[in-house]
Amino acid sequence: MGSDAKVYTLEEASKHNSNEDCWLVIGGKVYDVTKFLEDHPGGDEVLLSSTGKDATDDFEDVGHSTTARAMMDEYCVGEIDASTIPTKVKYTPPKQPHYNQDRTSDFIIKLLQFLVPLAILGVAVGIRIYTK
Repeated sequence: MGSDAKVYTLEEASKHNSNEDCWLVIGGKVYDVTKFLEDHPGGDEVLLSSTGKDATDDFEDVGHSTTARAMMDEYCVGEIDASTIPTKVKYTPPKQPHYNQDRTSDFIIKLLQFLVPLAILGVAVGIRIYTK
């Protein structure tokens, strides 16, 4: 595609989302994959589920072969206007209450200070009973 490539908005590309007319946005380019739906190894559902959005991550996650990537040029109909693609929001995990590890280790130490002597006493009593 040269500088004369048609530029589409995501809204325009999103209208092509059926078996009869299927467009995908991958890597900043728009592809009309309608003729390829029946031949796609993963089935047409995979392609149809990726319409209406930037499908670059979906495409890259599968790990397509170099042959598949070479075939894409045949279906390219233009480029996407990058300003129409929503920006990805960085995931921020919810705030968690602070977990104080020092208190936990103190609890374990106190528990062991109680249980170890008790276990030693139990073993001593057991040995005493069985050796009589």
